[in-house]
Amino acid sequence: MSTSSPEAVKKLLENMQTDLRSLSMECKKKFPPVKEAAESGIVKIKTIAARNTEILAALKENSSEVVQPFLMGCGTKEPKITQLCLAAIQRLMSHEVVSEAAAGNIINMLWQLMENGLEELKLLQTVLVLLTTNTVVHDEVLSKAIVLCFRLHFTKDNITNNTAAATVRQVVTVVFERMVAEDERFKGIVEQPPSVQGNTNRRSVSTLRPSAKDAYMLFQDLCQLVNADAPYWLVGMTEMTRTFVLELLESVLNDFPGVFLQHQEFSFLLKERVCPLVIKLFSPNIKFRQGSSSTASPAPVEKPYFPICMRLLRVVSVLIKHFYSLLVTECEIFLSLLVKFLDGEKPQWLRAVAVESVHRLCVQPHLLRSFCQSYDMKQHSTKVFRDIVNALGSFIQSLFIVPNAGNPAVVGALAGGSGSGAQGAAQGGPGTGGVSGNLTSQAAFEYRGTWIPLMTVSVQGSAKATYLEMLDKVEPPSIPEGYAMSVAFSALLDLVRGITTMIERELAVEEEAAAEFRETHPDQGWQPPPGVHLVWEEMVSACWCGLLAALSLLLDASTDETATENILKAELTMASLCGRLGMVTPRDAFITAICKASLPPHYALTVLSSNAANLSGKAYSIQGHSVQIISPSSESHQQVVAVGQPLTSQPQGTVMLTAKNIQCMRTLLNLAHCHGAVLGTSWQLVLATLQHLVWILGLKPGLGGALKPGRAVEGPSTVLTTAVMTDLPVIANILSRLFESSQYLDDVSLHHLINALCSLSLEAMEMAYGNNKEPSLFAVAKLLETGLVNMDRIEILWRPLTGHLLEVCQHPNSRMREWGAEALTALIKAGLAYKHDPPLAQNQRLQLLLLNPLKELSNVLHADIRQKQLESVLQILQSQGDSLGPGWPLVLGVIGAIRNDQGESLIRTAFQCLQLVVTDFLPTMPCTCLQIVVDVAGSFGLQNQELNISLTSIGLLWNISDYFFQRGEAITQELEREEEALQKQAKEKGETLNRPFHPAPPFDCLWLCLYAKLGELCVDPRPAVRKSAGQTLFSTIAAHGTLLQQPTWHVVVWKVLFHLLDCVRTSSTTADKEKIESGGGNILIHHSRDTAEKQWAETWVLTLAGVARIFNTRRYLLQQLGDFFEAWEVLLNHIQSAALSKNNEVSLAALKSFQEILQIGTPVKDSDKAGDAFAAMGVPPVLIDPLSASGPGRPLVRSDSLVERLTRYNGAELQAPPPGEESALEDSALWWSAWNTWYRTGTDSTRPPSGPAEKFSFIPSQPFLTALIQIFPALYQHIKSNFSMEDLKKLGVILHGAVSVPISSDASPFILPSFTEAVLTSLQEAVLTSLDVLQKAICVGPENLQVMYPAIFEQLLLFVEFSCKPPQYGRMETKHVANAKYNQIQLFAPAEWVALNYVPFAERSLEVVVELYHKTACHKAVINEKVLQNIIKTLRMPLGLKYACPSESTWKLAVASLLKVLSIGLPVARQHASSGKFDTMWPELANAFEDFLFTKSTPPDNVSIQEFQKNEAVDVEVVQLISTEILPFANFIPKDFVSQIMTMLNRGSIHSQSASFTEAEIDVRMREEFSKVCFETLLQFSFSNKVSTPQEGYISRMALSVLLKRSQDVLRRYVEDERLSGRCPLPRQQVTEIIFVLKAISTLMDSLKKTQPENVDGNTWAQVIALYPTLVECITCSSSEVSSALKEALGPFKDFMQPPLIKVQNGES
Repeated sequence: MSTSSPEAVKKLLENMQTDLRSLSMECKKKFPPVKEAAESGIVKIKTIAARNTEILAALKENSSEVVQPFLMGCGTKEPKITQLCLAAIQRLMSHEVVSEAAAGNIINMLWQLMENGLEELKLLQTVLVLLTTNTVVHDEVLSKAIVLCFRLHFTKDNITNNTAAATVRQVVTVVFERMVAEDERFKGIVEQPPSVQGNTNRRSVSTLRPSAKDAYMLFQDLCQLVNADAPYWLVGMTEMTRTFVLELLESVLNDFPGVFLQHQEFSFLLKERVCPLVIKLFSPNIKFRQGSSSTASPAPVEKPYFPICMRLLRVVSVLIKHFYSLLVTECEIFLSLLVKFLDGEKPQWLRAVAVESVHRLCVQPHLLRSFCQSYDMKQHSTKVFRDIVNALGSFIQSLFIVPNAGNPAVVGALAGGSGSGAQGAAQGGPGTGGVSGNLTSQAAFEYRGTWIPLMTVSVQGSAKATYLEMLDKVEPPSIPEGYAMSVAFSALLDLVRGITTMIERELAVEEEAAAEFRETHPDQGWQPPPGVHLVWEEMVSACWCGLLAALSLLLDASTDETATENILKAELTMASLCGRLGMVTPRDAFITAICKASLPPHYALTVLSSNAANLSGKAYSIQGHSVQIISPSSESHQQVVAVGQPLTSQPQGTVMLTAKNIQCMRTLLNLAHCHGAVLGTSWQLVLATLQHLVWILGLKPGLGGALKPGRAVEGPSTVLTTAVMTDLPVIANILSRLFESSQYLDDVSLHHLINALCSLSLEAMEMAYGNNKEPSLFAVAKLLETGLVNMDRIEILWRPLTGHLLEVCQHPNSRMREWGAEALTALIKAGLAYKHDPPLAQNQRLQLLLLNPLKELSNVLHADIRQKQLESVLQILQSQGDSLGPGWPLVLGVIGAIRNDQGESLIRTAFQCLQLVVTDFLPTMPCTCLQIVVDVAGSFGLQNQELNISLTSIGLLWNISDYFFQRGEAITQELEREEEALQKQAKEKGETLNRPFHPAPPFDCLWLCLYAKLGELCVDPRPAVRKSAGQTLFSTIAAHGTLLQQPTWHVVVWKVLFHLLDCVRTSSTTADKEKIESGGGNILIHHSRDTAEKQWAETWVLTLAGVARIFNTRRYLLQQLGDFFEAWEVLLNHIQSAALSKNNEVSLAALKSFQEILQIGTPVKDSDKAGDAFAAMGVPPVLIDPLSASGPGRPLVRSDSLVERLTRYNGAELQAPPPGEESALEDSALWWSAWNTWYRTGTDSTRPPSGPAEKFSFIPSQPFLTALIQIFPALYQHIKSNFSMEDLKKLGVILHGAVSVPISSDASPFILPSFTEAVLTSLQEAVLTSLDVLQKAICVGPENLQVMYPAIFEQLLLFVEFSCKPPQYGRMETKHVANAKYNQIQLFAPAEWVALNYVPFAERSLEVVVELYHKTACHKAVINEKVLQNIIKTLRMPLGLKYACPSESTWKLAVASLLKVLSIGLPVARQHASSGKFDTMWPELANAFEDFLFTKSTPPDNVSIQEFQKNEAVDVEVVQLISTEILPFANFIPKDFVSQIMTMLNRGSIHSQSASFTEAEIDVRMREEFSKVCFETLLQFSFSNKVSTPQEGYISRMALSVLLKRSQDVLRRYVEDERLSGRCPLPRQQVTEIIFVLKAISTLMDSLKKTQPENVDGNTWAQVIALYPTLVECITCSSSEVSSALKEALGPFKDFMQPPLIKVQNGES
């Protein structure tokens, strides 16, 4: 309830009336005036209440009167009344109804009470209420009230004193609060205060407002009092203490700094009065030296007085804190004094309070910054800030050194005492094992035997003092041990914390501003406001030395984990701050301190001093010494947690790590983790240290570069306590996180980190040289980790990173190398797998950058590295193969970088990669890389380590060609785009485009590269490779050659095919003839391949066949090339040289190829089906219709596209030549060229050897000759139009030669067929076929060809002669086998040469002759060239030999043929009798008959009767021919010939018996039938009715005379025999003969009767009549058959029995 509410007012009035009533009651008896006054007062109050609405205001107006009764009451000095009155007055005051005048009266009344010593506490209370409730009291009244309180402070009563002191404090505060309130009220009003002169009178306060004036007067008098001068304003003071005034001063300064800063008058007081006072009061403290005796000094020095000194320091603290800006110079003095108080010579308590004061400054970083700006940064000024820090540092050092700072004896007792007690066992570190005796549980510092405990003095960041607060103490307190150290320690930590947080906050603000500025002005650079950085840098440079010295010492001495942590944290924040400010030296110094603390004591010095002095460091190598567990040394006050091997150059045994080392290591990790960005070059220090620690702890790198606790490599393993074992994974994890956090570093810092790691790694590499001990892999592992986490900006660190790792990969130490490769490949794989922005596919440069190191690895010679490289390639292909894009050339380069000295496994791995590429990735790579793929596949084919790989790679080339074929269009387009771009570039540079096979279009070049590669493989030293490559080359050209453009074929023919043929020919002809021993023992080599020469022969065969096939299938295409004729010639030349090679296989194959290129008919003209057209072009049918084709090829998507494509690529192929223009293709020059080749080959191969047989080694084989001859018919088809006689002769020579070549007896079974009858060899067949072709051609050809007939006859007749005399082959002795049946072959001696089967051949030739003659007998040439005569002449030989022929069939065939020929030829001969062209033939014919019918050879003894009869029948046939074909035309035949024939017939008709016959056979053997026919013939021709020509008559006469002569002979012989035989009957045949003769005579007689008498020669008659007596002689015969025949013969003679008259008449006629 407020004091002004109606209820409160009502209550007040009631209370006042009650008070007045009580007063009147009390004073009724003793003090009537008072009673009256009270009563009138009641009335007064009631009146006021009644009359006024504003009751309180009215009360205040009349307050003097209202208060009067109570003042009078106080004047009674009666305690009871006084108390009542004071209470009533207080009530009025609290309702603020006291006016100024009333207040003055009240104060006066209180003063009197004070002087009388009454109600002192009540007085104080009343004063306080009066002053605090309103502001009516001021000026002298106020001063009186204050003095009143002061006076009460010095009474005898303690309670009163203390209450008064509190009241004074409150009153002083009230005075100043009023001033502050007054200033608030006048805030808006601006006044012009008159300028204050420098020496203004101290009372010149006219410018101040009332409250301000009071405050001013009060403060001024306080100063007077401190200085022990009389006050100006506080009149009536009796006594005063300095300590109390100092406290009041301090509280005013501390509570109302604004007053002094805003009002010049107050500032002036501060400068002119307060500061000099303080300095003056400090003087005893400054001069005093502890321990100096008073006698020694001339004047006794005033001793420092603790209460004053302590309060002065408090004042100074406030002055510095609030008024530093006003009192710069004064503060410099204060601070210097403060620093001096820390001296060791000063009393303990003084140092303690000084250190507390310093601590107060240390928690105010902004103040410290001001010091730095005002002093340290000014010239010729004390470096106050630096001094403060240094003083703190030296203070701490002094505590360890000055004896009384910590008594060693006490320390010893302390330590010893507690060591065995419970405290020792309860040592605080977690996980600590056995604790040695000198560890105590209390946190403390120990250094060189001095032990100082550490107490908790204040909360971090606040300087809560102990001794500065001891205001009640008069004597200096005793300072506990370690207190000063603890405060100093806190001060240091707070100083560091304050400065760093302040600067970092400001840095953050500045960075924000910079960021904003960049956003708004992206084009301008940010300029930080000048000066700010200078201050920060000055602060740091001023304090870092002192801080570092102190912190290092404390770190060394600290035995408490928390303290250590705090020290490390301070060092870390300083290092980080220096880093951020770019202050390298201090940064490195702090970092070095942490590093040294992380390592064992002596260890640290060597590494880091060398590191600090020379960052490149010395090489240290790893020594693996055996390690024992070492008990902690006696002077060590740290628990040892690990023992390990040092990473040094000199053997150092083992080193120990303490818990503190590990703690420092964690700080180091923390530093690197959180402040990596500012470490810069000091990464080197940090990482070197970490490397050593990791080494000592035995951490080894694992997957991805993370470190894992590993086993030591040599010696017993590192010894670790359980404490560390649990820590290790954590440390390893932090280590990893440290490098993970490198992703937050900026680029420059990242480079520093990478450089540091690289140089560490270089050191590790250096010390790993020359030994195979375990190297330190820390740096390599961490490079890997760093790379992996910075993938997003890998470009900036890739080159240094990979460049270094590539060096590591070449290191001789295998472990080092292996890790280098592991790191490098892991980075590359990660880099490719990382989702970059923009993606790799669009950032070619980055992709190439990433892949480049992979390529560089190919230069490393170590196989393990290459293996790793190739495995990575395989993984990259499997994971990123689809997206390699422009990286393909590099990847392919790596795969293809194989050498023969690398060993199989590498080649195998590389090849796996290649296989993967070819099977999966051809479509995804740029077409420009396809050529590289071809090259790489080729290089695998050429490597000689692994045959299977070579062969498989040839298969890959086939797959690649297949791919080219299928994707032809796409590849072409892409390549052509690329080509245009390249040409454009080349043009701009003014260069020519340089690529293999240049003028050809790019797609064709691709094919050419493929063909060229296969070509190289075709001449590989290994036969299997050659074979496979050859087959593949020709298959690809055959299958896909249609895609090539026409000009490209030129290159294919000359650069690929002919080049290949040349190489193969050269290799084959120079190949080694030595026998190859069976390869590898268990692999048998067939005898046909057991020399290099034979193996090359196979290659030659394949190659030649392949080229020929291409010439055959691509004829149209090739003929459109300009130099087809030259190519043809070259090819024929190759075929010829192969055909004449001394290897049967090659020569035969050459002919096959020859045949192939000659069998080229023109392709189908009007092809209804596409298939025919394709077939004509040599496109495999599989490709034609994928739906119908069941072949193995991959079906094409649309069959029509292939047709289109082929048409487009090679229109010429598909369009058959227009009718009538075959001749264009049938270029006769080509065929004549082929004929010449054939002729040369034939001549050379069939020419018989000239020398003696022994020297001769090579005889062409039958299959070869057969093939050679078989070529002729095909060839002839094309050259027949101009085939001349000359050529025919050449042909004849070759045919004859070929047939004459003997056969090796080893080979003969293979040449003869297995059935039993003798047949022609295929060679002989071929020869005849050739002649047949010729004669058929002549037959249908023009007239002029017919002159060749005789030549053909001549050739054939030569062959016919073979039946009787086989041909000679040079001087070789051959064994002739006329008619070998298969089963006789084995009779030959093994290696003889055999002339086989000429008889069937001759006989077959003879049949051909007959047939041919049949056709051609009437031809002019045949007649003119006396062919018939030649035939007869040739036949004479077998006919004459008859039974002596090598084969019996021969003479039979000969005679049959003769008969046939004559049946055709004789009519012709008769026809041309007049021309005389046949004149020479007749005698030849007569001789032939003669030789045959009366042969000199005797039939073999074993001829059966049936055979004989058959043979006789043949003879009979001949005679019949004579009788039908010759004799009837006697008038066209020369007379000599006829007479010869007649004589022959005559001879035949007489029996000539041979003695060797048995009686039973005689009748058969006598050729009775033959004789009979002869006789009949004679008879038949003796006379004929119609004699048309004299010639015919002549034949009749001749025949008649022969017949008669013959009859006479037979009869005579018969009569004689009959007489001689007596009773014995004559032989059967003789009887038959005589009967035959008798019959003949009767027949003759009949004929003569019928004949015109003039036709019969007189001579004949004479002969006929002469027969008569002989006939009569025969009458005596005994045979009835003869008798009856005789009867018939004699009968006709009756006609002759006439007178001779007729004769005369006859003669006349």
